[in-house]
Amino acid sequence: MNQGINAYDIKSNDSKSTSTEINDNLFSNIDFGPLKTYLDDDNITDISYSNNGQVWLKSLDRGVYRVENPGINNELIEKIAFQCANIMGKTFNMASPFLDSESSELRMNFVHDSIARNGVAVVFRKTPAKIRLKKDKIIEENYITLGIHDFLIDCVKGHCNIIVSGETGSGKTELVKYLASHTAENEKIVTIEDTLELHLDKIYPHRDIVAMKTNNIASYSDVLVTCMRQNPKWILLSEVRSAEAVTAVRNSISSGHNILSTIHADRASSIPYRLYSLLESNIDVNQFMSTIYRYIQLGVHVRARYDKKTGKFLREVCEVSEFYVTDDNIPESHIIYRKNTDGTEIMNKPSKYLIDYLNAQGVDIENKNYTNENNNTEFEINEEEKVDDLEKTQYLDLDTEEL
Repeated sequence: MNQGINAYDIKSNDSKSTSTEINDNLFSNIDFGPLKTYLDDDNITDISYSNNGQVWLKSLDRGVYRVENPGINNELIEKIAFQCANIMGKTFNMASPFLDSESSELRMNFVHDSIARNGVAVVFRKTPAKIRLKKDKIIEENYITLGIHDFLIDCVKGHCNIIVSGETGSGKTELVKYLASHTAENEKIVTIEDTLELHLDKIYPHRDIVAMKTNNIASYSDVLVTCMRQNPKWILLSEVRSAEAVTAVRNSISSGHNILSTIHADRASSIPYRLYSLLESNIDVNQFMSTIYRYIQLGVHVRARYDKKTGKFLREVCEVSEFYVTDDNIPESHIIYRKNTDGTEIMNKPSKYLIDYLNAQGVDIENKNYTNENNNTEFEINEEEKVDDLEKTQYLDLDTEEL
């Protein structure tokens, strides 16, 4: 690939069309060739091309696997990159070797062969405007237990602030979308993302939802200020992966708004430490932790793994942790649910702090049984399984290196 492509002006005669609609119409005319088969398959979430002809797919049931398709080659990928560059008004060549391109439901990242020395590389990430998770299906496939499902939905109805953790590809965003679908219809939602993935405004066009996107002009902080003025009940932040995003989370929850968001962490109980590790300032750790533990009620961890018994790629909710500050002003985490790697499950009763919080919101969880007796699931019911997280802060510098 020796040539780049020059940008050209995109014009529209329809004054009612938005720039997004124009771009989507142009993207729909891209010739994806043999790739279209995989792009149209709802079961496939990601497509990776590299190494002069290798095609790797990630699907909901098989995980990551390689396919042979001679029609997908460097020539096709270069052609798609050039078309995307045209639409974006950018160039893709040795002087501009990276290209990020996105339509409403597809994200693409290209790397020029002047950088990727074994051939042009690209990753396609599908972000469909749909709720993939369905209650009956996720219960049947053991993605989540019925009891924990109902518990989380009650927590959403009770306006708990929830952060979902997990590795890349574990399905964090899909779970946030599912939880958001259970918010009350008369509660305004504002989404803040750097890349559009939630699409709640399209999924629920009848609801009061504002979809905001950060860019080089409007940062997280800028967008958040405007977001507050929109008077939302819920703020849905895209993945927390920067100091600015952490600050946005802290400002949102401390101002009385409810949030749903995602973060990379190795378990739910480590979410506060992961948030702290992303900060670039020398903020007092005790002050920061007290804010997080006081205003974020729950952390939920999802994992993806290959199941040898079924031969399928599974995603599952494996930990739910509660955060609170005790009457003695001590930050604590409390594991409500945990699914071990051997399949055994532990269920703990929520603390009085969560029960009281939800009671104040008109949701009674104290008199509900979230164990799955109807599903013959055996739980070990523990009255207390908590961790005094203030005692851990002295080891924070070591711990966060592992998160």
